[in-house]
Amino acid sequence: MKVCMVTYSFYESDSRIMQYAKALTERGDSVDVIALQAEETPKQEVIDGVSVFRIRSRKVNEKGARQYAWRILLFLATAFLFFARRRNWNRYDVIHVHSVPDFLVFSAAIPKYMGTSVVLDVHDILPEFCASKFGIKSDSIAFQMLMLVEKFSVGFADHVIAANEIWRDRMICRSTTASKCTAIRNYPDPSIFHPYPRPSCQRGEKFIFLYPGTLNYHQGLDVALRAFARVADQMPDAEFHIYGEGPEKTKLIALRNSLHLESRVIFHGMIPWSEIANVMARADMAVVPKRVSSGFGNEAASTKILEFMYLGVPLIVSRTRIDSYYHDDSMVRFVTSDDDRELSEAMLEMWLSPELRSKIAENALRYAAQYRWETRKEEYLTILDNLRQEKHPESRVTGTNESAHA
Repeated sequence: MKVCMVTYSFYESDSRIMQYAKALTERGDSVDVIALQAEETPKQEVIDGVSVFRIRSRKVNEKGARQYAWRILLFLATAFLFFARRRNWNRYDVIHVHSVPDFLVFSAAIPKYMGTSVVLDVHDILPEFCASKFGIKSDSIAFQMLMLVEKFSVGFADHVIAANEIWRDRMICRSTTASKCTAIRNYPDPSIFHPYPRPSCQRGEKFIFLYPGTLNYHQGLDVALRAFARVADQMPDAEFHIYGEGPEKTKLIALRNSLHLESRVIFHGMIPWSEIANVMARADMAVVPKRVSSGFGNEAASTKILEFMYLGVPLIVSRTRIDSYYHDDSMVRFVTSDDDRELSEAMLEMWLSPELRSKIAENALRYAAQYRWETRKEEYLTILDNLRQEKHPESRVTGTNESAHA
């Protein structure tokens, strides 16, 4: 089978897409990826058997909706032309398009017309994502238009994958049918994320609070900085390390400086997915301070949580709708969202109690062991195989490099 992934992201830092690609290449399928180009990466290369085509560069520094939309439209046009130029010699069985945005699925219009199946993978649900990112109200015309975009995009696809059950239910209510939509969560790769013994924090060593991920407003990092500032003097060996890029980074650094935490809060850039596990495993405490006040943040499932659980790192987590859906108080230290005082109390409590940290980490690891990519990847592969068989009943769905279009 020949599969092409399309994503407005950096492939080498997108664990969800890399897992899909790995599952396909491991059984002998051919995989191409159309993605963004980060600094100092080549336009084209092969990574673990996956051919990566980086068709446009991007800095995650959009100042508003227009700039954000313009960059996406340029990527959409370039991806469309990518397929148009290859229509005669590199026809795919399935094109798997990843949102955001949903309408990137239309880059596959020509291959779909020629008989290729199209899957839309909704990492982040578009109307709620844009409402959070750009302050769009749910009763506005703009939000209604975004729901229309979702409806048309989902309708264009042959199958839709949602990143969690809440979003699957939402799209079934307003954009698609249950039979056409499957929920597949983000699952850590066990070859990278796995527990191993870590020494307790010793006198003279640093106690590391850690946040890795995109620096968006809905992630609540400003709340976490204010919380840390409240109790930093009571935790003399503690540091707060933040890894990632995003539109809020400049504001967060300015806030850090205004709180006089330059030596205690350290910002790092984005690092490859394959390296982040080592950074995360060295943390003593993970912080996921998402905002409930953001409809998107309230329902966006964080892959970081399961990754930290696999690594045996205890977590402080905002009590969002999605995290309450999947987790309970025995496996994470829940705090009220947007409450820097309560978050500071939780930070101090966890810093003071290695026994509590150990108990939460152990409970979380038992939970995480039940939810692994190995148990779900066959469902994903079956979706693609069934789509290929529907379009080409004569094809053999055996997971080889042979293609009905070769």
